[in-house]
Amino acid sequence: MSSDGPSPDPRIQLQAAIQAATAEDLDTALRGILAAAVDGLGASAGAILLADPDSADQQIAASIGVDDAAAGALLDAPDATSASLVLGRGGVESTLGTLVLRWPADQATTPGDDAVVESLAALAALAAERARHASDAAERSEWFERMAHTDPLTGIANERTVARVLELELARAGRQGSEVALALFDVDDFRSANADDGRTGDDILRRVASVLAESVRLVDTVGRIGGDEFVLIAPGAAGVVVAKRVQDGIAALPTVAGRGVSVSAGVATFPRDAGDAEGLIAAANAALERAKSTGAGAVAGADPVPGTPA
Repeated sequence: MSSDGPSPDPRIQLQAAIQAATAEDLDTALRGILAAAVDGLGASAGAILLADPDSADQQIAASIGVDDAAAGALLDAPDATSASLVLGRGGVESTLGTLVLRWPADQATTPGDDAVVESLAALAALAAERARHASDAAERSEWFERMAHTDPLTGIANERTVARVLELELARAGRQGSEVALALFDVDDFRSANADDGRTGDDILRRVASVLAESVRLVDTVGRIGGDEFVLIAPGAAGVVVAKRVQDGIAALPTVAGRGVSVSAGVATFPRDAGDAEGLIAAANAALERAKSTGAGAVAGADPVPGTPA
C-alpha cells in the first residue's frame, strides 16, 4: 500500500552512493546500499539478489532482517516493494538482479519511497557492473601475465622465464656453495616428423613437455627454449639422474603418427662445468651435440656420463 506521506530523506541516496563508491568489494557495496535502504526507509527486511549467469535463477547477494533461505520469498511477499537492477548501454538494457524491501505491517509507503528504491537499485546495478569489470580486468591481467611466462604450445616455461630462473638459481647456489644442473633436450629426428605434418610435430612437442613436467621435482624448472629444444634446471647435482628419468618417460610414450619419440640430452653442472649462465648453457649445448653424435636417445655430460656412449 502507498500514501502521499512526506518525501524520504535525500541523504539515503547519498549514503548509499558513498557505500557503492568506497566499498572494497561487491559484497560490502551491496550490503551498504541495502543498509541505507532498510534503515533510511524504515523497512523491516530487505535483500539484493543477483542474476546467476549460468541459470535463470537469482542468488542472494545481501540480506538484512531475513536469512538467505527466506530472502528469495520476499519477491512474492504482498507487503514488499521491489525494483530491478537495470543497466542500460548502447540502447540495450540488461537486468542484473533485484532489490526488494519488506515493510512493517503498519507502515504505508509513498511514491517517494518507490522512487528511492528505484534509485538504490540503479546504484546496486552500477556496483555489480563495476565489480564485473574489475573481475574481467583481473582475469585479463592474469592471462597476460601467464602468457608472458609460458610457452603457448606446451604450457611450460618459455625462454624468457627459463633465463630468469637460471640466473636466480645460480645466484642462490653461489651464495650457498651448492650446485645447479642444467639439462638440454633435443627431440630426435624432429625435422622429419614436422615436415610430414605440422600437427604431428606439435603433438610430439606437447607430449615431451608433459613428460618433462611430470618427471621432475617440485624444485626443478622445465621449459621450451626453441623449436624442439627443452631445458631442465635442477638445483643440486641430480641433473643426469633426472635427465635419464625424463628420457625413460619419453621412450614409454605411444607412437605419434606411427613414429616413436625419443630425445637426446646434454647436461652441465654449476660451478664445476661453468661459473655463469652463459658458460653453463654453452657446456650443456656441447654435451648435447656429443650425445646426438652417438645416436638417438643418448645422454652426455660436460664430463663423460658412466654407462652412456661418449
